[in-house]
Amino acid sequence: MYVSHLSLTDFRSYHAVDLELEPGVTALVGPNGQGKTNLVEAIGYVATLGSHRVPTDAALIRAGAPRAVVRAKVVRGDRPTLVEIEVTAGRANRARINRSPVPRARDVLGILRTVLFAPEDLALVKGDPDGRRRFLDELSLLVTPRMAAVVGDYDRVLRQRSALLKSAGAAMRGARGGADLRTLDVWDAKLAQTGAQIIAARQALVGALHPHVAGAYEQVSAGQGEARIEYRSSLEAALSDPSDAAGPSGPSVPPDPAAPRLPGVEVLEAQLLEAMGRLRSREIERGVCLVGPHRDDLTLTLAGLPAKGYASHGESWSFALALRLASYRLLTEPDGPEWVSDWGEDGEPVLVLDDVFAELDVRRRDRLAQLVSGAGQVLVTAAVAGDVPEQLSGGRVDVVDGTVTRAV
Repeated sequence: MYVSHLSLTDFRSYHAVDLELEPGVTALVGPNGQGKTNLVEAIGYVATLGSHRVPTDAALIRAGAPRAVVRAKVVRGDRPTLVEIEVTAGRANRARINRSPVPRARDVLGILRTVLFAPEDLALVKGDPDGRRRFLDELSLLVTPRMAAVVGDYDRVLRQRSALLKSAGAAMRGARGGADLRTLDVWDAKLAQTGAQIIAARQALVGALHPHVAGAYEQVSAGQGEARIEYRSSLEAALSDPSDAAGPSGPSVPPDPAAPRLPGVEVLEAQLLEAMGRLRSREIERGVCLVGPHRDDLTLTLAGLPAKGYASHGESWSFALALRLASYRLLTEPDGPEWVSDWGEDGEPVLVLDDVFAELDVRRRDRLAQLVSGAGQVLVTAAVAGDVPEQLSGGRVDVVDGTVTRAV
C-alpha cells in the first residue's frame, strides 16, 4: 500500500498543492513553519478522519476559505483508489471514492492505513489517559473501520446522558422531584450497548498489541527493561466498590486475544448496566458519567514500575516509539488479528515520521531508522536533510515558503 498522489485545496496553509509520491522513502525537507507537517497531516486525515495535531476539523481549513478538500490516490497491490474528503466548518464532512459520493465520510476508512510517529507521541507515556484512550481508538479504527460508527454513537449517547444527569441533579436540588429520570434507563441501555463494544475492542486490541510492544521496546532500547501494557477499566472498580469508581484505579479487565471477534460484549454490557445502577445516586449528585470506556486507561509499565513518573526521558521516548512500532507490526500481520473478518489484502500501512528524528538521540535515531527502512512507503519530515538518517535515503521533496518541489 502506498499513496501515489496527494492534492490539497485550502487545507491548512495551502491554497492548492499537488504532490506525486512513490513507494519507498520520501523525505519532506524544509525550515520549520513551511508546511511539511501539513502534507503528512492530510495523508493521516484520509486514513483516520482526524488530525494528530488538533481535536477538531475547523483548524484544517485555510483562513478565509469556506472549506478544505483533500484528495489522495491510494494504491493497494495494482489497484488505485481515489479518495476525496471535503471538510466544512460546522457541517458534516463529505467524501467520494473514485469520484462517486458515499453516504458517510467514514465510509472511506480502511482504504488507507497509516502509522504516524510525531513529537506529540511522548504524551502517550507522560500525558493524561485521554491521549492513550485516543491511541487505542484510532488504532481500533484502522484494524476494524466499522468501529467508527460505534465510537461516534457512544460519544453522542455520553453527551446526552451527561446532560440528563446534570438536569436531574439540578431538579432534585431544587426539590422539583425526579421527572428527568424517566428516560435515564433508556440512555443507560444505549451507553452500555455501545460502551461494551468499545471496551471489548480495546481489550482484544491490547491483547494482540502487547507482544509487539514488548519486542519493539527491546529492540529500540537494546534490552533495557521489560515493557508491558494493560487495559485498566473503571468498570471493575465500580462493581467491587462504587466509591473507587471515579477513575481507572481498580483491577484491570484482562484481555482475551484468543476469543473470536470481540470477546465478552454481552457480559460487559450487563456489567456496565449493573455499575450504572449502583452509581446512579452519585452520578446524579455530580452530574457526570462515572463508569465507561471514557474513564478507562492504558497502563504502561517498565520493569514492573509505572512508566509515567518513573521512566527517564529516554526510556519514555523508547516506550512511545515501541507503541507506534507495535501498531505497525500488528497492521502488517499477514492475516490480521483473528477477531477481524475484513482485514483484506495489501494492508501494510504507510509510515509517517513527522520531525521525530530531531527529538531522538543518535542511538535511538539509528535503531528506529533501521527498524522502519524496509517499509513499503515511508514519509519523513525534517527541517534539514542531515536530520534524516542514512538508512532512510531515498527521494526528497523541498518545502519552502509554501512551495513544494521534488529535488533532482
